[in-house]
Amino acid sequence: MQVGVVSDAGELITIGQLARRTGLSVHTIRFWTDSGVVPSAPRSAGGYRLFDAAAVARFELVRTLRELGIGLESVHEILAQRVTVAEVAETHVLALDAEIRTLRLRRAVLSTVARRRGTTEEAQIMHQLARLSATERRQIIDDFVTGVFAGVPLDDDAKVIAEWMRELPAELPDDPTAEQVDAWLELAELVADAGFADRLRKIVLIGSAGPRFGEGLDLRGRVLEHAGRAVAEQIAPDSARGQAIVAQIPRERAELADRLRTLADAEVERYWQLLAILNNHPPGPSVIPAFGWLISAL
Repeated sequence: MQVGVVSDAGELITIGQLARRTGLSVHTIRFWTDSGVVPSAPRSAGGYRLFDAAAVARFELVRTLRELGIGLESVHEILAQRVTVAEVAETHVLALDAEIRTLRLRRAVLSTVARRRGTTEEAQIMHQLARLSATERRQIIDDFVTGVFAGVPLDDDAKVIAEWMRELPAELPDDPTAEQVDAWLELAELVADAGFADRLRKIVLIGSAGPRFGEGLDLRGRVLEHAGRAVAEQIAPDSARGQAIVAQIPRERAELADRLRTLADAEVERYWQLLAILNNHPPGPSVIPAFGWLISAL
C-alpha cells in the first residue's frame, strides 16, 4: 500500500495517474467520485477527469477508512463532519466483536461436528442450538426447572437448589471450547428428555417430603466421605471394614437404600457437571461409584 501519495502543488493529474499513484483501480476512483464520497473532479477540454492534491489526499483517507472495514455511507458521514472517526470506530468495534463471537462459535460447532463425524442433520441441529441467544438458552432451562419443581412446596434450601439449576452464563465464552459447545448441546438434549424430567422430579419430591430439603446435599457429602473412601481403598461392601463404614452413616438401612437408588442417577449428576463446564467451573467428584458401593453394602 502506498501512503501519503500526493500530487505536486497546483498539479492536476488524470485518473490513470491517480490510480497508479494510489494503487486504487480506475473503477473504484470513478465509483467514489460518482457516489459523492470524493467531490466531483474538474474535466479537461477533452473530457478527462483531473484531480488536484486535495483530491489525492481525500482518496488516500477514504482508502484507509475502507481498509478498516468502514462502509461508504459512514465514510461519507465522517468526511462531511457529521460524525467523528472515533464515533464510527466505536460502533464498528462493537459490530466486529459480534462478528468475531459468531465466527468463533461457528468454528467450535464445526470442530464438534468433525470430531463426532456428525451427519448433515446433526450439524444443523447443533448449529441451531449453539446460536441461540442467552435469553433463549435461559428460557429453555428455566422452563425445565419450573416444570420439575411445579407444585412442590419449597423451603429455603430448595429455592437455592432451584436457582443453582438455572445458572447459565450470560453468553457462551467468546472462544468456546469444543467441550463447552458439547456441554450446551448435551444439556439441551437432556432437558428435552421427558424421562429425565420425571426422574428428577421424583428426587425433588423425596427431598420435599424429608425434614429439610437440603438433606440430600448433606447425605451426598457423607456418602462421598465414607463410601467414597471405601471405593478408593477397594474395600469390599460385605467385608467387616465395609460394614463398619456403613455404620458411620446413621440412618435406617432399608430407607437409606431406597433413597440412594433414586438419588444415584448418572444423568442427574451429569446435569450438574454440564452446568459446571458451561460456567467454567471444574465439575465436582462423581458420587455414583460411592452410591453404588453403599447400596451394595446395605
